[in-house]
Amino acid sequence: MDAKAAGYRRKVNTINRVITALQRAGLAFGPMELLTVAGRRSGEPRTFPLAVLKVQGEEYLIQAFPKAAWVANVRAAGEGTLSRGRRSRRVRFAELPVAERGPVLREVVASGPPSVGRRYVTTGLAESPTPDGVAEAAGRIAVFRVEGVVSGVAG
Repeated sequence: MDAKAAGYRRKVNTINRVITALQRAGLAFGPMELLTVAGRRSGEPRTFPLAVLKVQGEEYLIQAFPKAAWVANVRAAGEGTLSRGRRSRRVRFAELPVAERGPVLREVVASGPPSVGRRYVTTGLAESPTPDGVAEAAGRIAVFRVEGVVSGVAG
């Protein structure tokens, strides 16, 4: 990770701590939710603030940093809890095959502010901040569809 990306990561980590505290206090805002998933090595619950993005009626979690711990944990666990304010839901996740990620990534960048595409360039996941540029990086960006509430559990 280059110096610019490392600085951006430190800034985001600081903001994430604030978002997590606010969410736990019951203050929900924007598309942010808390993902709690079992750690792939420890099995202990790990919590990450993430934007749950809606594209064509479906909800997605999309990787914004290389080697994001939450990505490896979700791949290992396949399910977790999404919390927004004081509401929680236990859900399953399905990782999209690379061929299906491009259209989702293109739509997320096309429908968002310019900073969305730039984030993928800053973190080194994409070469270009355009919708097509980010879609072309689909092989480096994990995309998980939120599949629905795990049977018998709701928040």
